[in-house]
Amino acid sequence: MLRKARYALPVVLGACLPIQSSEAAASACVRIAATTNARITLGYFAQPDEEPAAVAQAFIEAARALSELQPIDAELAVKAPPLGFDPALLESIAAEGIPLILDALTPEQAPQALALAEALGCGIALPARWRRSVDDARILREKACRIRVIKGEWADPDDEPEDAAKAYLEVVRALAGRTASVEVATHDPQLAEAALAILAASGTPAELGQLRGLPQRRGRAVALRHKVPVRYYYPYGPGWWPYAIEQALRKPYLPVWALRDTIAR
Repeated sequence: MLRKARYALPVVLGACLPIQSSEAAASACVRIAATTNARITLGYFAQPDEEPAAVAQAFIEAARALSELQPIDAELAVKAPPLGFDPALLESIAAEGIPLILDALTPEQAPQALALAEALGCGIALPARWRRSVDDARILREKACRIRVIKGEWADPDDEPEDAAKAYLEVVRALAGRTASVEVATHDPQLAEAALAILAASGTPAELGQLRGLPQRRGRAVALRHKVPVRYYYPYGPGWWPYAIEQALRKPYLPVWALRDTIAR
């Protein structure tokens, strides 16, 4: 009974919290960009039973709102499964003129996501937890698409790396030397320092990615030392609060970490 209640809690609590519209989320991003000088990634988190066409419409509304508001350096982070991996829906979002980057999925969905990204010219996230990501990075190294390197939420079912930081830096090294941008998405300042140093030594354009709700003070200090921009990932939508609450329950140190970071400013 307690186990069932634990897994139901994120959905129950999430339903009680306000859900931003695409227009409100875009406005919040413009304010963040104006006050922090950050670049923006805006991502819609759908609810599990949401129709693909409705998910696409949310992204289209976000893209239009971003275009109508004060111009900022922005992209849309898109999860392909809620869109049914439908190229036509992705094309309808891309037609609004805001660059797209495909979020990381499960390892089993990676080939389909990579094929979509290549066909549509989208960016893509590469999870360091997947052994295949080093090879994917080598394939994408000379491509023009943007790449975000993340630790990854889904484990590699075949060969989970023992050292997550080492695996992360292996993916970064495979991308070093490319002319298109690499986003180092991590809140670990030591890992960010090492990854940005590798990219700087090879002359690779880089950004530091930071996620809404997580501490950013130390990460921003690293970005400042390396003279690279910060890209702020702003998730929203009906699936965001359940996801955020689930992460807080799985990693109870995160709220404390964020509070300490805020107090220290």
